[in-house]
Amino acid sequence: MPKIVLEFDPTAFSALRKSPEEFAEELKRAAVVQWYAEGRISQSKASEMLGISRAEFLRELLIRRVPACQATIEEIREESRRG
Repeated sequence: MPKIVLEFDPTAFSALRKSPEEFAEELKRAAVVQWYAEGRISQSKASEMLGISRAEFLRELLIRRVPACQATIEEIREESRRG
């Protein structure tokens, strides 16, 4: 699996009270949740990227106050008209 290296001032970890490993995991989760919120990836893809179940991803969305349903009212109306 490809790796990305980011450099942070060591004080970032202590300020957040996180180890570098915990910080990296939180950063990854935040990025994946953001991509989902932007509609760039699906819940299934997000779950896969994080190595968690869809239920766990939905829990992550709840914790981060991100709506689980990304469809607009117009999209829902259109879909209901189609059957």
